[in-house]
Amino acid sequence: MKALLSISLFAMSSQVLADGAGFEHFVVYGKQAHLIGDSLSASEGVIGYGDIQQRPMLRAGEVLEFIPGMVVTQHSGSGKANQYFLRGFNLDHGTDFSTTLDGMPVNMRTHGHGQGYTDLNFIIPEFIERIDYQKGPYQSTQGDFSTAGSANFSLMSIIQNPMGKIELGKNGYVRGVVGNNVATEDGNFAFGAEWQQYDGPWTDVNEDVGKTNLFARYQQVVAGGMLNVTFLGYDNSWNSADQIPERAVTSGLIDPLGSLDTTVGGESNRYSLSANWQNQDWFVSAYAITSDLDLYSNFTYFLDDPINGDQFEQVDDRNIYGGNITKVFSLDTDDSHLHQKVGLDVQYDDIAEVGLYKTKARERLSTVRTDSVDEWSASLFYTVDAYLGEDWIANAAIRHDYLSVDVDSDLAVNSGKANDQMTNIKAGLSYIIDDQWQAYANAGQSFHSNDARGVVISVDPSTGETAEPVDLLVRGQGAEVGLRVSLIRRYNMSLSLWWLENDSELVFVGDAGNTEASRASIRKGVEFASNFWITPTLTTDLELAWTHSRFSESADDEGNYIDGSLPFVASLGINWEINDQLNTNLRVRHFGKRTLDSFNDTQSDSFTVVNANAQYQLNDWRFDLSVLNLLDSDDHDIDYLYTSRLSGEAEEGVEDIHYHPIEPRTVRMGITYQF
Repeated sequence: MKALLSISLFAMSSQVLADGAGFEHFVVYGKQAHLIGDSLSASEGVIGYGDIQQRPMLRAGEVLEFIPGMVVTQHSGSGKANQYFLRGFNLDHGTDFSTTLDGMPVNMRTHGHGQGYTDLNFIIPEFIERIDYQKGPYQSTQGDFSTAGSANFSLMSIIQNPMGKIELGKNGYVRGVVGNNVATEDGNFAFGAEWQQYDGPWTDVNEDVGKTNLFARYQQVVAGGMLNVTFLGYDNSWNSADQIPERAVTSGLIDPLGSLDTTVGGESNRYSLSANWQNQDWFVSAYAITSDLDLYSNFTYFLDDPINGDQFEQVDDRNIYGGNITKVFSLDTDDSHLHQKVGLDVQYDDIAEVGLYKTKARERLSTVRTDSVDEWSASLFYTVDAYLGEDWIANAAIRHDYLSVDVDSDLAVNSGKANDQMTNIKAGLSYIIDDQWQAYANAGQSFHSNDARGVVISVDPSTGETAEPVDLLVRGQGAEVGLRVSLIRRYNMSLSLWWLENDSELVFVGDAGNTEASRASIRKGVEFASNFWITPTLTTDLELAWTHSRFSESADDEGNYIDGSLPFVASLGINWEINDQLNTNLRVRHFGKRTLDSFNDTQSDSFTVVNANAQYQLNDWRFDLSVLNLLDSDDHDIDYLYTSRLSGEAEEGVEDIHYHPIEPRTVRMGITYQF
């Protein structure tokens, strides 16, 4: 049977690959190109730590751009979650793309800044062993926030290259990383730390980023299985250079790197303790997370309050507890093999405060609303993969999710309880044409939850008017057909034609403290991803994604275009190992014009950026040079169309494009000593 062991390991809930206890330890250095017989769909993949170390990145969150078609940007300060785009979704900070780390959820529900908030700043890129990603809702382990897809980060249990590293760059950039192992009599203790400081290129805002990350993991064989116990700690503070109105730049009020409110920014921290145990038949995990965010923003300036301005503070203070238990079992017959998996996920969010306040220069003026929320969920899932002879693989899955919320609001009428449940079905069929070709067909259902405050709301806290509550769970569904071709160390290509539908894009608007309902939508597209080994030392990858996104329901005075959707994304990378000591990498990233209103009357400009780096190895020393935004592009990271008011403008404000510019060309150098 083709790669049966790797299939069974890949299918585990957290996708943790452990050695010992009868398991082989798979270490993926670069992209796992040959997935013939090992993949559920044409659009899933595996990224190894070698690729992650070689790619130049401006921000830690850009590691998700290894996923073909994914775009990671930023519309505010360096310390908050990035903005994500995939398959026609403006995912905001993670609404329809679920992210986990060794089985722990990263997305946060009923979050103060946005539903599904996904902040990756707590991950140290040097200690990522692999990223397993899936696009579309085809895996039984995919629950909340996974309509567009999902990704699981696996951290190293043994630091592959123990080292100390220092990086220096323009605009006060300083970063240090250290990682090592301590062998014990029965196992291994891996530990690491990251510290970063950055002022940014902005004219009148010193970002003053102060980020600290800690990582510690102990691994040992226990009761015939591999046990990993992990501690992660993250603390950050920053000042923000938020998006700016185009008219403020063209009039000369500020320059393109200027700001209108120089007092916005935030503080954030996240600490977690987790454990997972795995043998050939069972996977068991548990985790505890504590997280805080205090964020100040001002997007409309003087539209709502011409005296004090429109700055507001968003607060999120929570503890999260949860775990998973999964059983894997198999059944063989003469000409087929059934690989089955059944599992249970549980999660409890104890949200002490999720609040929204009006502020001026980070001083509170009044409370819009403040709530405490209890939110818990339980999910059962079952998957069967049937290997029918040597060529056909069929899979089917069912998942049932139950979610309960209890909101205690400062405004009594906005307190309440609610619950909902949903059963989703997924299925697929693939045919292994030969050792190099495989064809796929997949279909599945998934969902995203809405903010609990929007589910039980009765009165808009800003206006006092009656507010319409939203559904707790919103279904999405999709399908795709695809083709994969691969010849080890020669080429790897995949082509996917996909379709996604959302019953309703209902969201709670954290910036305003009320709910806002949009319509049902439909998206369809084509994706192409490829890797070519031109020579053993010269490789290239090309990724292309086209998307057609529309609302499928009509609305008065509205068009059918989906605001912020991306119609085209392209990425090109070239990696040249000049000799045993010198390696170079060049990357071009492009995305097309985004529609900014439902009639498509206003579009953003397209975006192109080129990044490059070189690495030179001399014995135990490695020297890195990165040039980010090599061609010094002045394109925009993000564009929005909405109404704001500058001082002295008419009371009704001005509708305008608001954008966050890409950071100008910057050079960063690093020195690494490998222990």
